[in-house]
Amino acid sequence: MDGISTDEWMMDVEHNISDYDFNYTDGTAKPICSPKHSNDLGSKLSVLYYFMFIFSLLGNSLVLVIIHRFERLTTVTNIMLLNLVISSLIFMSSLPFIAVYMQLQNWIFGNAMCKIIRSVYFLGIYTSVLFLTLLTFDRHLAVVYPLKASSVRNSKYALFSCAVVWIVSAVVCIRPMLLYGTSTTFTTYCEEHQGSLSLDFALKLNATWFYLQLILFFILPVVVILYCYLRIGITVMSSKIVSKFKTVRLILVIVLLFFISWAPFNILTLMEHGNNSCTEKQRIEYRLQITRNLAYLYYCISPLLYTFIGRKFQSYFRQLMVKYFPALKKYTSVAEVSRTNLSTKSTRN
Repeated sequence: MDGISTDEWMMDVEHNISDYDFNYTDGTAKPICSPKHSNDLGSKLSVLYYFMFIFSLLGNSLVLVIIHRFERLTTVTNIMLLNLVISSLIFMSSLPFIAVYMQLQNWIFGNAMCKIIRSVYFLGIYTSVLFLTLLTFDRHLAVVYPLKASSVRNSKYALFSCAVVWIVSAVVCIRPMLLYGTSTTFTTYCEEHQGSLSLDFALKLNATWFYLQLILFFILPVVVILYCYLRIGITVMSSKIVSKFKTVRLILVIVLLFFISWAPFNILTLMEHGNNSCTEKQRIEYRLQITRNLAYLYYCISPLLYTFIGRKFQSYFRQLMVKYFPALKKYTSVAEVSRTNLSTKSTRN
């Protein structure tokens, strides 16, 4: 271990555990490599976090307005969409704080906010991934098993499913609440460190979290989303739906966007926790700064993506635009659909 004996390392790490990096897979620890170059890139890219936050706030607010104005919150899809919007807003609320931290390379918000922001960050990520998976599974039930699923897909089923997502994600977020905190050398950091926990417990907690995150928030969503959209694609193609090819294209776009934004970030995160040399780790950290932004962007647009792929929501959006900008009426066709969906009329110019 770079000329440091095990006994010397153990004595030193107990005094300042934040100077070391855990290997979550085997419970060992190594001195940290300098992340200067990746931090410099992250500082520059973090400017995007402000734009993501503003865009997410506006986009998700639009989704909420449309659901409130035109839809009922008692439907399964709308309950899940509402929870997806909330989880996206929770995640995005942490980004301005993280952006300030990355630009200053100094945490200025205090220890309590360090724990809260890190926990909010992970809660937003975990719930967003699970709600996307849940929406995909529910869409699969509605398309592949329309008759059988009709008796199951009710508001109680939706509320119970959403409650499970929040509870599971909140339990997993106990880890950042325990391990994250501030430490000060020349500057103040908001990072993982042992704090009042024993070294053995901290290592076991990180190892457990690593495998839990791998299975629950990466492997499971990937398998479920792939399976569900494959079944949806097969069902649509074998049906007599006129617009089936357009539907299949939309499915492919959703799946591709998910994997382009989500898979590289998670694969690099897994590689980061392997037994890498210092040079390899620095390269991974550098790439993580880029792929992390792709993943964040997907969290930002996912509620809009899952909302506006439906023709009904597109019609609602056009109605809103025509209402507030009447001059647009001559350029678009608007289907006026009531909240109860009992009456529909087309206005065309």
